[in-house]
Amino acid sequence: MNDQPKATVLIADAVQDNLLWLSSLLHEQYDVKLAADGHAVLRIAQEVPRPDLLLIDAALPEIDGLEVCRQLKRNPDTAAIPVLLAIPQGQAAEEQHSFAAGAADVLHTPLLPETVFARVATHLQLTRSAELLRHQRLHLEEMVSETTQELTQMIDAVVWAMASLAETRDYETANHLRRVQHYITALARQLQNHPRFSHELSARNIGFLYQAAPLHDIGKVSIPDAILLKPAPLSNEEFAQMKLHTVYGRNAIADVEQRLGFSNNFLRFAREIAYSHQEKYDGSGYPQGLSGEAIPVSARLMAVADVYDALISKRVYKPAFTHETAIELIRQGSGEHFDPDVVDALLMVEEQFMAIAAEFQD
Repeated sequence: MNDQPKATVLIADAVQDNLLWLSSLLHEQYDVKLAADGHAVLRIAQEVPRPDLLLIDAALPEIDGLEVCRQLKRNPDTAAIPVLLAIPQGQAAEEQHSFAAGAADVLHTPLLPETVFARVATHLQLTRSAELLRHQRLHLEEMVSETTQELTQMIDAVVWAMASLAETRDYETANHLRRVQHYITALARQLQNHPRFSHELSARNIGFLYQAAPLHDIGKVSIPDAILLKPAPLSNEEFAQMKLHTVYGRNAIADVEQRLGFSNNFLRFAREIAYSHQEKYDGSGYPQGLSGEAIPVSARLMAVADVYDALISKRVYKPAFTHETAIELIRQGSGEHFDPDVVDALLMVEEQFMAIAAEFQD
């Protein structure tokens, strides 16, 4: 037994005998509605539930079939309803006009029962198939969205665990990681339309920067406690060892890329930030002594975010500076330690920095 409800077919023809013949032909398989002119077609097509298919004679009075078709297709409520137009045999121009008006198909008069049955069934099946595909697409999109959200949460959790492992061995706190995430995001959004940075700072990439930021010091897990936690100034040898945390961090993320057999922008940003956030704009930083544009955009942003947070944070070896002092010190380092455009961006969003520091204070 087929429990599927009957499809509704609206038939329109000015000739009463034609309406009766078509109705008797289709009524056993479909719910049939009848109209004798274009105005009636447009009115019935708006009634809910709407017809599933329209079979219209092109020569309707008042508003002809082609104009009816055009108006139906302009209306979002009825645009998806397939319209079959009946036109005289041998009218090639009329057939072209019918398709241009939005007709799904053309039937030639005089109509043949077999043709009517076949065309109506075919277009109803196409409509049902299209609706099924639409529902399946929406379902798949929902599943993909849920899976993506789960994967993002998993990545965030793993990143946070790895980053926290490094930070808890240093003087940094968990909130330091939160702050630099939001600092780098604020800088990236400010620079998103800047010609020097726009190629890297799409909305999607800014999200990756936010995710990657906590990994900037992941390499510190490989630095001995005697050096990492030393409250006094480091010797030259100890400082040389400390600087290797950038290399260790880069190598850890590069190893992930190698094991996966591919990379993506998230992993690239994480690798760049870990390796190059201690580079200075004038080339005096480490580990490579890069300068200017040779320093990855992600690392230039992190340099400002990380230094600002270090300046305003209390450590066993230094007091916390005020926001104003931190901003002034970074401004003085513009063009030397920091990319001048990133410093300018900081000055534009410094109130956001203050709000972030207050929200995630230690």
